[in-house]
Amino acid sequence: MPDLLTSVPWPPGLSIALFGVAGVLTVFASIRLVTLGDTLADRTGWGEAFFGAVFFGLATSLSGIVMTAVTAVADQPQLGYGNAVGGIAAQTTAVAVADAFHRRVNLEHAAASLSNVLFGALLIALLALALLGSYAPEVTLAGLHPASFAMVAAYLGGLHLIRRSGASPLWQAVATTETLPDVPHDHGSLDRTSTTRLWVRFAAVGLLVSVGGWVIARAAESLVVVTGLSAGFVGAILMGAVNALPETVTAVAAVRRGAPTLAIAAVLGGNGLDALNLVVGDIAYRGGSIYHAAGPEELFVTASALFMTAVLLGGLLVRQACGWGRLGFEGIVLLGSYATMTAVLAV
Repeated sequence: MPDLLTSVPWPPGLSIALFGVAGVLTVFASIRLVTLGDTLADRTGWGEAFFGAVFFGLATSLSGIVMTAVTAVADQPQLGYGNAVGGIAAQTTAVAVADAFHRRVNLEHAAASLSNVLFGALLIALLALALLGSYAPEVTLAGLHPASFAMVAAYLGGLHLIRRSGASPLWQAVATTETLPDVPHDHGSLDRTSTTRLWVRFAAVGLLVSVGGWVIARAAESLVVVTGLSAGFVGAILMGAVNALPETVTAVAAVRRGAPTLAIAAVLGGNGLDALNLVVGDIAYRGGSIYHAAGPEELFVTASALFMTAVLLGGLLVRQACGWGRLGFEGIVLLGSYATMTAVLAV
């Protein structure tokens, strides 16, 4: 079995089975991350929006980071690129799924937060830089395309600005009777656990998620080789969907715990780090620039993710109280956009 797991391609049956097992493992690990993350957000005083977007985003993105790195090293850059941008599209759709569990009003209405709006704007900038990288000249600096440096600089600069804006905000969401403020609340036995131990548990669960990402990446490589499925479909839809599982489960679990701000922050933060997965792929891929290895399918998914992020940002600003089937207008558009993207890639 060890030799079988280290050699690719795997038999189709084994690939599908391991894909499913790793996905289930990711779901259970993500549920645990919600509890630990919510406690740490209150314990550190950083708040659900910032903690969710940065630390939650990192922990839930570990599997996607591993997927992108493994496939890029294996000379499958389209799989790695598709996984990153496909995960963003799937995770953005997760907001609509979580909204269905928030019964009183539209989730974006209840989770009004300046930090979430700014993280949405940052994500749009990162996706735009990725697209610009694909159409810029194919040059490298220290083995990386200039777009990779620009994306890292934009992310770090964005974090700095968002952190500063929280100290003395010049724009605030108007509170309504349905707005759920980010305030500390009881976490049961975890309130009696030391902060160090909480961080250790948080890191351990994140490591477990990353192991699942390695298994999924190898299974995806095998499916492309054995079944003949396109790298765009496997990367953006199959890997992207599993990549989105942590954020989806996190968002739903956070809503059920009464932490809607954390739900939105986990999605937007995870998406921002998934955009930086392209930088990881650019480092791991030795055949040139990963941005220029992206084909029409990968660029189509990138544009779709960019559109969907703009729709979500619009929902956070409009703050519609309710809409069709308990979803706001953005939830309907997100579900329709993801379904359309999937149908186009499947043809």
